[in-house]
Amino acid sequence: MERSFRLASLLRLRKITEDDAAARLGAASAARMRADAQRTRAVEELSGHQLGSDVGVATWRASAAARAALRQNLLAATALSVTAAARVAERETEWQAARARSVPLEKLEERHDERVVTEDLRLEQIELDEVASRRAAQTSTDHEEGQR
Repeated sequence: MERSFRLASLLRLRKITEDDAAARLGAASAARMRADAQRTRAVEELSGHQLGSDVGVATWRASAAARAALRQNLLAATALSVTAAARVAERETEWQAARARSVPLEKLEERHDERVVTEDLRLEQIELDEVASRRAAQTSTDHEEGQR
């Protein structure tokens, strides 16, 4: 029986591909968290902007322009968040596909390892049986010589 797993190189390649996909998924998730945090800040800024009741026309116009800018900031942050969420979904699909390609090889490797262990145990048992039968034969010979 072959001791080494013949598909080990392919399994290593698949694991590298899976690890790479997992790293890209992690990066996309981190980017999504940053985008969501940016959106949350934009919501808080917009909701925190107050227009005073006793203000002049110039102040009111400046405040309205600030609110419009904050609203645009929120729209941009929302778009970024949606894009980041789509990227996470895409990266997760890539990782799942990479994982699906690795799993069958991992199972084959496990079965191979089990067969190697079984074969090792079988050979060890044969050796033990041979030692035991030699000892039994030796003991029988010694016993017969002692009776003479």
